[in-house]
Amino acid sequence: MNAPSAFTAKRRSRWISIPIKIVLGFVALSIFMVVVYRFVPPPVTWTMLLDLNGITKDWTSLDDIDPDMARAAIAGEDGKFCSHHGFDVDAIAKAAIHNASGGRIRGGSTISQQTAKNVFLFQGGGFVRKGLEAWFTVLIEAIWGKKRIMEVYLNVAETGIGTYGVQAGAIRYFHHGAGKLSRPEAGRIAAVLPLPKKRAAVAPSGFTRRYGNTIAARIGVVQRDGLDSCLR
Repeated sequence: MNAPSAFTAKRRSRWISIPIKIVLGFVALSIFMVVVYRFVPPPVTWTMLLDLNGITKDWTSLDDIDPDMARAAIAGEDGKFCSHHGFDVDAIAKAAIHNASGGRIRGGSTISQQTAKNVFLFQGGGFVRKGLEAWFTVLIEAIWGKKRIMEVYLNVAETGIGTYGVQAGAIRYFHHGAGKLSRPEAGRIAAVLPLPKKRAAVAPSGFTRRYGNTIAARIGVVQRDGLDSCLR
């Protein structure tokens, strides 16, 4: 009686240990990747690999990108970027209420969350992906810090069809690098970020034009109120 019981207990223990090892392996691998990307530019993302339009990108350090581009991203995407720890609870709650009432779907993701998704994950995926996104957001906030998060975001975000990063976007739309962006140009690129395949930063019309102008006007507010203080 004892022998079969001991065998059963051993087999049960083995089956329990397998998922534990998988989880621990994932945790170790994810931390390792985040540490590596703290110093090394992410070479490619799943979004890029799955883009049938090809990949045009040109990694550019944050110091070589006009500061107004980061301010435009904050103005358009995440006004509390420098004050939150990865998640804007108020924005998430407001987005949930808005989406429940119908109409155009609104997101509540911060720049940190978008960066985590863009670098390590894939588009879509529901609750599983959102859970993984939250995990990687916590990691990059703890290991990278705000300046690195913004730098990576501005280099991997899709800025047009087959175009990634603000340097490639600036060259595509305005025929000069991201270091020479004017406020209206930075505002236009920021306006494109939510729907890069449907919006164009050159001669934008309708909502894109209005939104780009609004963001450009907010850039001065971001600077004046120190909403970009974590990047200085």
